[in-house]
Amino acid sequence: MKILITGGAGYIGSHTIIDILENTEHEVISIDNYSNSSPATFDRIREITGKTVRNYNIDLTDYKSLRDDFFARESDLDGVIHFAALKAVGESVEKPVMYYHNNLNSLINLLKCVEKFDIRHFIFSSSCTVYGNAEAQPVTEKTPTQQPESPYGYTKLVGENILNDFSKTKEGFNSLSLRYFNPVGAHESGLNGELPKGRPNNLVPVVTQFAAGWLNNLWVHGNDYETRDGTAIRDYIHVSDIAHAHVLAMEYLNENYGQFQYDVFNLGTGNGVTVLEVLKAFENKSGLTLDYQIGPRRAGDVEMIYADNSKAKTMLEWNPTRSIQDAMASAWKWQKRLDQIKRDDMAHHE
Repeated sequence: MKILITGGAGYIGSHTIIDILENTEHEVISIDNYSNSSPATFDRIREITGKTVRNYNIDLTDYKSLRDDFFARESDLDGVIHFAALKAVGESVEKPVMYYHNNLNSLINLLKCVEKFDIRHFIFSSSCTVYGNAEAQPVTEKTPTQQPESPYGYTKLVGENILNDFSKTKEGFNSLSLRYFNPVGAHESGLNGELPKGRPNNLVPVVTQFAAGWLNNLWVHGNDYETRDGTAIRDYIHVSDIAHAHVLAMEYLNENYGQFQYDVFNLGTGNGVTVLEVLKAFENKSGLTLDYQIGPRRAGDVEMIYADNSKAKTMLEWNPTRSIQDAMASAWKWQKRLDQIKRDDMAHHE
């Protein structure tokens, strides 16, 4: 198959490209405008896989450019995996219009092109934020979605609804929304991982950058939750396990073509882990002690969420194999790689 990956230079997008190149014969093309990533990602993909990926630097909110500069040239696509989105919960609370504009218009423009150029398969990056503050844990795909706690989460819920409605109207098309829990870790080689521009918003890169001396403080947001140690509980799933789920999901769409229009899957480990347990796992793997501080709860955060992943295990034959310790070890390996690059750069400029 020939597959478009949007956000191919991003964290999950790049790991999915690596998985596709290592485990299939599919051709992959990327669209990424580097708003929260870097062209260097494609050098890392080439270093790991030995293969070069073509990227189009296009803003997905620009329909004319997307249609004329990409789809008109690459019209023989079989499927789209749509990762590209703004994703910082806190920033979305501060800048809701920016999030609605970017995340919803990019999806709508892609679906216009899917319609016009008759693309068969579509996978949407969704999020467990669509469950909001769910009453019962773990959450299944039948758990009712709620108004999410942040504009970011709401763009994922609306995105799912748009895709579901679109899928009902387009003949010869099927689609999936994959609801990620908390992606963590890096490629086992240590050559590719999470590298947001500016200060990271996600826990694990904050931890590794703090441990490496890149950040001056490490805050735990709230220790007064109704959990076993007072800190929020999440389902931390290794990015390489999530990446592989996309390969299986595209195969599932292809094998079940014409059998269904739209479905959703949870991608999580099935285990809830507290923030303090994540910090302990890092300390255990790195041999370092983290001098963290406790702060107030953060706007938009839910107390506890973790997945029932039995549907993905059964229907996609997906089995996440990596633990939180594996994730922290790989994230630290990646951070040390970044440290080396930084030192080399400094030496080069001296």
